Amino acid sequence: MPVARLARPAALALSGALLLTGCGSGDSEESGDSSSGTDSGAAVTLDNCGQTVRVESPPKRAVSLNQGTTEIMLSLGLADRMAGTATWTDPVMKGLEKANAKVERIADNNPSFERVLDADPDFVAASFVSTLGKGGVATREQFEKLGVPAYVSPSDCVGKDNASGGDGSRKKALGIDAIYGEVRDLAEVFGVEKRGERLVADLKRRTKKATSGIDASDVTLLYWFANSDSPYMAGCCGAPGVITRTLGAKNVFDDTHEEWPQINWETVADRDPDVFVIGDLTRKSQTAESAKKKIEFLESDPVTKNMTAVKNKRYVLLSGQAMNPTIRTVEGVEQVASALREFGLTG
Repeated sequence: MPVARLARPAALALSGALLLTGCGSGDSEESGDSSSGTDSGAAVTLDNCGQTVRVESPPKRAVSLNQGTTEIMLSLGLADRMAGTATWTDPVMKGLEKANAKVERIADNNPSFERVLDADPDFVAASFVSTLGKGGVATREQFEKLGVPAYVSPSDCVGKDNASGGDGSRKKALGIDAIYGEVRDLAEVFGVEKRGERLVADLKRRTKKATSGIDASDVTLLYWFANSDSPYMAGCCGAPGVITRTLGAKNVFDDTHEEWPQINWETVADRDPDVFVIGDLTRKSQTAESAKKKIEFLESDPVTKNMTAVKNKRYVLLSGQAMNPTIRTVEGVEQVASALREFGLTG
């Protein structure tokens, strides 16, 4: 997510080639993966965002530094092996409330390096390069010098230039396989590969069901994450692009490769989308975080109130996590597809 959209945070990932798994982990959880959480115990080596990550044994005190990686771990049934979480924009994903309550939240936003170390982690994971970079929690090298493997979601680095300013830009469109690859990565690290495959299969099933029979080829969408003064709108190729392409629709800012460019309202009004996809955030770090505040702005501002989507009240409300490359991007596909059907825009 954009640097300013979140308190500092915030691909076409070839999930098979992206991860270099090693040390014979294979499918060794055949006898180990069970509801008790028993794992294979095999060492794992990953080629992750240009660095080699070596995990000698399945983590027992993992710290997740972003909500996206947290929800993957919780979905894999790993709450008992997590020592902390941080950096939240939304309530936890439905169905994970009980598991999430078992894990200490060490910070609502970026924790200090010292606070993370206080949790005595044996593995850290983050959704964004910036979280484990200069100006973030700490660099990957700082963790690794202490013997703590540090993993970054491949969806934030493969095909993406994070040094281009703002929230970076994408040379290649993010593919949903990058998200599946991250699930498989983390499942392998923890020795629960079969759980990972079950989760991926469920995400694929949900996507197929949501898009069955839908024709949105004539529909234009605009994604607004946060800030009414200088709004962050989605460019072509991040998680909103995954949603848009999956549905066969068009993002009115498909000509912009920046991840989350700030675009003036006159330009937004000129693009005049059929539907506004709006981030409904619970944090309070930007102007117009909640969907309610965003809609109040759209319906009262003289530049925006006469837009097609506003006049027809065609709003789709998504969590911040659904607008980031996470397992909740599938939730975004489901919700946008459902709304387009409700609006009568699916052909």
